[in-house]
Amino acid sequence: MKEVALNDLIDQQRVGRYQKFILFTCLLLMIMDGYDIQAMAYAAPMIIEAWGVEKTMLGVVFSASLFGLFVGSFVLSSLSDRFGRRPILLISTLIFSVLMLWTPHVANIEQLAVIRFITGIFLGGIMPNAMAYSSEIVPNKYRILTMMVISCGYTVGAMLGGGISALLTPIGGWQSIFYFGGIIPLIIFFIMLFKLPESLYFLGEHKKNEKTILFWLKKFYPALELNTATQIIGNIGPKIKKSPLELFKNKRAFFTYSIWVISILNMISLYFLANWLPTLSKESGLSLNQALMIGSTLQLGGTIGSIVMGLKIDKIGFYKVLVPVFIVAAVSVALIGYSVSHIALLFVVIFIAGFAIVGGQPAINALSASYYPVSLRTTGVGWSIGIARLGSVIGPLFGGYLAKSLIITHLFVIAAIPSLCVIFMLLVQAKYKVDL
Repeated sequence: MKEVALNDLIDQQRVGRYQKFILFTCLLLMIMDGYDIQAMAYAAPMIIEAWGVEKTMLGVVFSASLFGLFVGSFVLSSLSDRFGRRPILLISTLIFSVLMLWTPHVANIEQLAVIRFITGIFLGGIMPNAMAYSSEIVPNKYRILTMMVISCGYTVGAMLGGGISALLTPIGGWQSIFYFGGIIPLIIFFIMLFKLPESLYFLGEHKKNEKTILFWLKKFYPALELNTATQIIGNIGPKIKKSPLELFKNKRAFFTYSIWVISILNMISLYFLANWLPTLSKESGLSLNQALMIGSTLQLGGTIGSIVMGLKIDKIGFYKVLVPVFIVAAVSVALIGYSVSHIALLFVVIFIAGFAIVGGQPAINALSASYYPVSLRTTGVGWSIGIARLGSVIGPLFGGYLAKSLIITHLFVIAAIPSLCVIFMLLVQAKYKVDL
């Protein structure tokens, strides 16, 4: 009988056609995740007008959605490590699709807040699961790039959402935003239901799954001569209890705490820029169109940054890429306030800031995923993303406080401080992190 180690077999092969199809499906799901999370922002002005409600009332809805994401990142990521990537992805996709389709039929703000909270829970289960799953079906040399490309699907979805909403709303009103956000993921759900296998690394934790692993390996690599005489050796090493408490055991605690701090700090910068740049740019004399383009430029820089960093990290490692990137982040953010009187320079500086800060967040998520063992991978990523959402709350508040009390040049110099702190934390983590 021929023995084959699962990880060695996957690492030695090229990414096959079936794997590319699965990765593309995960990318589409992430794009719709980004679209659906932002859907409320696109629909809000029309809901205010249609229902005659105060702007402040929509704040409750936004907060409910954010809190749902916060809960979902913790709960569903932990369940994924216990029950598998496939069932949690399927359940999350089905339920958030149905809830998106139900949303146009709510009658008041209270109902809208409740349905957005529950939708947020299941949207919160998509990113950590999709990242962990996609990393486990490709060779090790492509793992980081794959996670970062899949992760930046979220940004692409958020970017495309504005254009899609602009096309749909003249035809179907604000309700069409949610119908589109429910129908497309529902189609993706049925594709996954029939075509998506469980993560082979997850299956490899139990010897009883050997025949299932062999079946899917033959699908992935039809040219290989694999048969019932081939014995697949799964994950080797001590069994780890599938509990969030394990993130703090066996010398993992330092990495866990430090990656949480890094994630929070970068999300403060990211959400400060995403929320306040258009407003501050307009107040500095830019036209409305230029101010809106500023936000798109930030996200475009982030999308390109994710891919470029993924290629570099695969070659030279996380810290040799991320430390210089966040030095660039700190400098570029500090320069924004000094660039407002030079439009072309301002767009360049904001593109660079987006490249480093928006593009850096998928890299931070990928660093988390690459550190934890398979049995804790989705839990580690999910909890890191969940904790990071604290930064998404602090960032806009931080910006609002600074905008009241500082001139724009000083404001952005202060806003560069979180990126400086990220540099310090990365250097400390690189020195003291325990490789498991």
